[in-house]
Amino acid sequence: MENSDLPPSRKSSGFFHRAFDVLSGFGVATISLLLLGLLTWFATLEQIDNGLYPTLGKYFDHHWRAMIVIPEINGKIVPFPMPSGYWVGAVLLVNLILGGIIRIRRGWRVVGVVISHFGIVFMLIAGGVSHHFSERGNMPVREGETANAAEDYFEYVVEVSEIKDGKAEEIHVIRGKYLTDLTDATIRTFRFPDLPFDLQVGGYLGNAQPVGVAERAPSRGEEIVDNYYLVEKPNEDKLEENTAACQARILHKDGTPGVRFLLAGASFHPFTVRQDDRIFTIDMRKRLWAMPFDLRLDQFNAEFHPGTSRPAKFVSQVTRLENGGEAKVTIQMNEPMRYEGLTFFQASYGPPGAGPNDKMYSVFEVVKNPADKWPEYSLYIVTLGLLIHFVMKLVSFLGSSSRKKRHV
Repeated sequence: MENSDLPPSRKSSGFFHRAFDVLSGFGVATISLLLLGLLTWFATLEQIDNGLYPTLGKYFDHHWRAMIVIPEINGKIVPFPMPSGYWVGAVLLVNLILGGIIRIRRGWRVVGVVISHFGIVFMLIAGGVSHHFSERGNMPVREGETANAAEDYFEYVVEVSEIKDGKAEEIHVIRGKYLTDLTDATIRTFRFPDLPFDLQVGGYLGNAQPVGVAERAPSRGEEIVDNYYLVEKPNEDKLEENTAACQARILHKDGTPGVRFLLAGASFHPFTVRQDDRIFTIDMRKRLWAMPFDLRLDQFNAEFHPGTSRPAKFVSQVTRLENGGEAKVTIQMNEPMRYEGLTFFQASYGPPGAGPNDKMYSVFEVVKNPADKWPEYSLYIVTLGLLIHFVMKLVSFLGSSSRKKRHV
């Protein structure tokens, strides 16, 4: 259907005309769709061993370094390198715009095809928006308790807080995008105008833990800071289980360097700074993002397949608290709660092996995706286009059959 209604390609010696003909051609569309099918198939097989998020990152990453994918099934390399799904989708998007919308024959006969192509283009754009701008985190809530913040799955941040009356106030957050490139000897200084010091950060590691020299001597020349050093670890199968770490130094306002210390997501306590009779904490943790409302877990119920520990259904009865009002909502498998641009999925529960009198908690996956409903809308557009096209073909067929009968 895609390019069957294209006008005959014109011969041209111009580079841009030849590139237009190639990119808008049926061959590019066919190859792109075949590659997307293969990538999806290999990714589905590989995620069994490597987990969902690492596999998605490998097969559909947008970075240039991950442009070529080599499948690995059951620990064995499959000698079939393919371009990343992100870039294949980008080529397909260009092909649909050039060939399925711009180059297609004009006329009422192809109006349904054009509408369908618009729907597919919209779907690909939705995937790109979701890939670049969506946020995902988890929010555990115990029965009878309330929560109002989700923890990001992957992004580690550095938080600088002043402690007043035993509470953290005026929290300054250094986002992960300003930290992940500070590898090796790269150092960046972060200025805080309202604090009596600034902060230098470097030596970022995506997955590491601090180890004391009394416990184990460094074996790779790791830099020792206050009798501790950072040991880099291989990435976990579940990327959300990685614990980032880095080195930091206090920088006084007069430019003189202060104390050096380590920051690690695996640490139990933040680093404490005392200056001018003020107390500050510096911590590395996964980013928290506040919800526009409070969520209380009223009751959690789980049903299991007979004779197994596999969950057949788990349901959370929650209350959404906002502006003095309450709203009762049920969140269960495949039935999320959508509100204020956020989607709450029933992800898991605990504690494992809980008894009948144990207090349960529910873990919600919170997704902030500006293109959450776009794929659904694109399916409506594609369906409308196909319906128009098929109805027009049916009417044309019935009309031609009627004329043939009258002629006979």
